[in-house]
Amino acid sequence: MTPYPTRRLAPVSSVLSLLIGLLLILLPLHSFAANGAASQSKLADSATRSGFEHFYNMEYDAAIRDFERVLAANPNSPAAVNHLLSGIMFKELYRIGVLDSELYAKEDFITSKQRTVDPKVRDRVKELMDRALQLSEEALKKNPNDVEALYARGVTRGMRATYTGLVDKAWFSALRSAIGARRDHERVLELNPNYSDAKMIVGMHNYIVGSLSWAVKIAASVVGVSGSKEKGIQYLYDAANGGGYSAVDAKITLSIFLRREQRYAEAIKLIDALADRYRKNFLVALEHANLLNAAGHGPEAIAAYRKLLASGKAGIYFEPRLEQAAYMLGEALRGQRDYKAAAEAYDQAAGYRDVEPELRERALLAAGEAYDLANRRDLAVRRYQEVIAADSKSRRAELARKYLKHPFQEKTRG
Repeated sequence: MTPYPTRRLAPVSSVLSLLIGLLLILLPLHSFAANGAASQSKLADSATRSGFEHFYNMEYDAAIRDFERVLAANPNSPAAVNHLLSGIMFKELYRIGVLDSELYAKEDFITSKQRTVDPKVRDRVKELMDRALQLSEEALKKNPNDVEALYARGVTRGMRATYTGLVDKAWFSALRSAIGARRDHERVLELNPNYSDAKMIVGMHNYIVGSLSWAVKIAASVVGVSGSKEKGIQYLYDAANGGGYSAVDAKITLSIFLRREQRYAEAIKLIDALADRYRKNFLVALEHANLLNAAGHGPEAIAAYRKLLASGKAGIYFEPRLEQAAYMLGEALRGQRDYKAAAEAYDQAAGYRDVEPELRERALLAAGEAYDLANRRDLAVRRYQEVIAADSKSRRAELARKYLKHPFQEKTRG
């Protein structure tokens, strides 16, 4: 997965590209750090520890119950509000299918359909965001250099950026929140350079902006954002090894960046350790397989995807989105030129009962392409027709109509 579009863009699109890059990097594969080292000393009771253990195993309901107990005991703590907010928000993001990292691998995710959020959850998320920000602001009015309040406000702003961008598709509003999060945590580091958790957001933004083209960096400088890839990766390593609550998220983010830098061995080492610790986390296990595939270990990746699907069916993971694993199995098989098996894996992905419409369309189109490559034109035509029937105005439908006229060839993949 590339964290943001990499082709050269026109000036207006450049600003949007920066925005999207920031948003995606505020979307770790399964979570977002909800408090830091300073607040850890006050809230690291058994319920908090239990909550995070459940959270990183994607047992969101159990995590929410624990975080509610912590908040009841600490009603004026913005960090405690952020804990509960993260549990509720990421449970819903996972439910609606926007934590699929492959969804963001291509530029057309910008025009992807808005997902339907439970209205009660939307109201609860907004209420908690407002409450956390209010508590942080009240503390900062009393002491503008309150490190804990600055950190907590940055976390809330970061989650607001993620939610506003991925759910509401309000890109520029999300950008403002993302930049605000970075500036809060930069101020934390000015006041306390050893506050390792604050290095996660700052490190993410540094890497992203440092990776942008010259033209986009100029656009970024207009809003006062600069960056360095090297500094970003170092900050993320500091956060990952700092012992705070952001360590897990920093490791996941690092694995994404290291993958982009083709430092696959480092990325796999990080993800393997997390997969071993959080054995119920489906998305970490999925990313392990994705990394193997990206590193060119096709047969090992295929075995990992198949093991993931079998474990999911056996109930090992908490509410696994097996359609994501099936789709990526198809990609890995396709990379090995096993087109018939790839088409069958794509079909499997499209056939799950609760598969998101966008992933279903993606899988159907890919299945049609694979059937064409396997010289099964009859099945390919059928899949292209299903893509068009699903949404005749989509970009994938446009490609399907093209392939109905001329059989797909690998070099023509859209």
